[in-house]
Amino acid sequence: MEAVPHAVDPQRVAEHGGAVMRLVDEIFPLVEGFYVDLHKNPELSNQEHRTAGAVAEWLTRAGFDVETGVGGTGVVGVLRNGEGPTVLLRGDMDALPVQERTGLPYASTARGRDDDGQDVPIMHACGHDAHTACLVGTADLLAEARDEWHGTLMVVAQPGEETLDGATAMLRDGLYTRFGRPDVVLAQHLGPQPAGMVAHRAGTIMAATTNLRVRVFGSGGHAARPENTVDPVLIAANIVNRLQTIVAREISPSEMAVVTVGVLRAGTKANVIPEEAYLEIDTRALNPAVADRLHSAIDRIVRAEAAASGAQRDPEISVARETGVTANEPEATAEVVAAHRAYFGDDRVVELPEPTTGSEDFSAFGLPGDPAPVPYVYWFLGSTPHDVWEAAPGETPYEKLMGVPATHSPFFAPDRESTLRAGLAAMSLGALTYLGTPGAPAGAATGGQASMSAGPGPGEAAGPVRPDEPAPVPAVAGPAESGFPGAVAPEGDAAAPAPDYPPPVPPTAVYPGEPAPAAAEGEEEQGEPTAYTDMDPYLDDDENAAPDYGPPPSGAPMAPPPQGPPIAAPPPQGPPVAAPPPPPGAVPYSTEGAPEPGGHPVGNAPSGGYPANGYPSGGYPAEGRPPGGYPAEDHPQGGHPVGGHPAEGPPPVAYPGDGQPPGAYPGGHPSGGYPADPYGRPLPDPRYPGPEQPDAQQPVQYGGPEQQDDHDRSGDNGQEPPQGPTYRL
Repeated sequence: MEAVPHAVDPQRVAEHGGAVMRLVDEIFPLVEGFYVDLHKNPELSNQEHRTAGAVAEWLTRAGFDVETGVGGTGVVGVLRNGEGPTVLLRGDMDALPVQERTGLPYASTARGRDDDGQDVPIMHACGHDAHTACLVGTADLLAEARDEWHGTLMVVAQPGEETLDGATAMLRDGLYTRFGRPDVVLAQHLGPQPAGMVAHRAGTIMAATTNLRVRVFGSGGHAARPENTVDPVLIAANIVNRLQTIVAREISPSEMAVVTVGVLRAGTKANVIPEEAYLEIDTRALNPAVADRLHSAIDRIVRAEAAASGAQRDPEISVARETGVTANEPEATAEVVAAHRAYFGDDRVVELPEPTTGSEDFSAFGLPGDPAPVPYVYWFLGSTPHDVWEAAPGETPYEKLMGVPATHSPFFAPDRESTLRAGLAAMSLGALTYLGTPGAPAGAATGGQASMSAGPGPGEAAGPVRPDEPAPVPAVAGPAESGFPGAVAPEGDAAAPAPDYPPPVPPTAVYPGEPAPAAAEGEEEQGEPTAYTDMDPYLDDDENAAPDYGPPPSGAPMAPPPQGPPIAAPPPQGPPVAAPPPPPGAVPYSTEGAPEPGGHPVGNAPSGGYPANGYPSGGYPAEGRPPGGYPAEDHPQGGHPVGGHPAEGPPPVAYPGDGQPPGAYPGGHPSGGYPADPYGRPLPDPRYPGPEQPDAQQPVQYGGPEQQDDHDRSGDNGQEPPQGPTYRL
């Protein structure tokens, strides 16, 4: 798609954008309270009923036409303000099955059931609570400043980002056909950079990912007679080893590619050779052609290893979930960067020298593969408290990034005020970059597509507005002296057609050795923060809280797609929304044991609030275990310590003769379930009749809690969170 250049006028940003940004101070306390409430009450993917209700309430009061139940629990708000372009702002709502260990007074104690029916802790460990709070706050302040712009503002609160299916579900439910096709789509995501910074990258910014499920089949039998069997465990082991050669020997060293086997399970007893083995494989790539080569190699290796071992049945390989590369449109990125620099200044807007290997389903809103894709811009919003950043080990920004708690960590605790203020400003300015200015021609250039929110005017031809001679693509370059990280010019790789096999990725710049940037001049003199003045109504569940939005009862069907036209909402009356309380029956939240203002961890953590030796992948302090270690009784009954058998003999449940223990693992295998059909649900436990298994019965697990990864665990191991405070507010 040939984009129409859209020059950003810094004076316009200063005048019209400044008028809108003055509203940030007015709306910030409400946005902050909304964020705290969402953090205390997280919900898992595609279960965001309470969050969706809160979003719909806020947007309705702000004057938007609101629809709920789009693509499951998604919410869409539309505000039409005359002729002009359509700008879509997207925020995601779902949380993760992570046990929060931040020590914050508003830390989550919520629990829920995942897709496998397992009871799990829930935490907003990926910052989606901040994304949603900034989304509704931006919608509100733009609604209050309608005389500063014209066009259509579409606000989308997306479910299921963590499961990579929410964006596609909303599109399949008619997002663009029911509400109009946008001219540009904007989104932001919290990152580990210092709080208040904005990080951009033109072209590819996030990797594509695919999760594959593999079943290999053998011929089971007695472990004493292996010659009479075909061992699927050996086949699976050979597959795991051989997969590691794909990146090393089949992908160019100039390309980024990752192949990880995250799940491997087989068998029920040491003296039984099983019938089959099960693997889950995760791939990452920055080039679609490289991703295709990874998948082709995986398919070849899996089938070849099975054939080499004499398997009589072909393996089964299926895609569990996948999403493509997130590649920002270069010209649109240059426009948003210019607007952000005009407001924040060069020292707080940086450009990433290389993409991240994380993945998102946001790219689906750009309609990849469509003859006229929708341009989009996705940026990162720094969230690490400045004292935590300064105390992080290392001298360069890259080294410090490795030492601060990042997303998906149980210790992820964004700097609330700096992060939310920057998020409100960044998203509002991004929208104003494209929304028409009063007095300017309607339908201002927005990336090459005419607005779908209004038909052509009198005497105008339908279709995209294009110049006779497109202007050259503006370079996205920042000041070389920017402290974090170094600025680089875009390579324009996203605009080039993809060959059959990817060309080498140009070498990317390393992070420079400059220290982290200091806070912007005057940042400390912004007045008394609201961290200790506005939060009392939100830190305790009292009569000041708003009515509950009421999640549906367990087992209730998903809300059907809305029928008929959107319902017009009246103009906003009073404040947008008060923070709602937790749902009925939730465990009461308490501030007992919360850190005193300015408090810091005790023991091996520095004053910055995280381990001195960097943040370990397991999520524990630098010593590796909580104070006192793990109590002996925390070991699951019937489990196998470190791969061996318990000293007292086999588990209390005898295994049936067919080798598959239908009752041995209540609720499913500890690593995700090993039912008779790995794609179905775990078999019920015959020891406990009834539709549900008792919560008190935990799955038999291999290894102690110290062998589990806090980032991905499916349940709480019973270990109490650290008693000392972790972060200051």
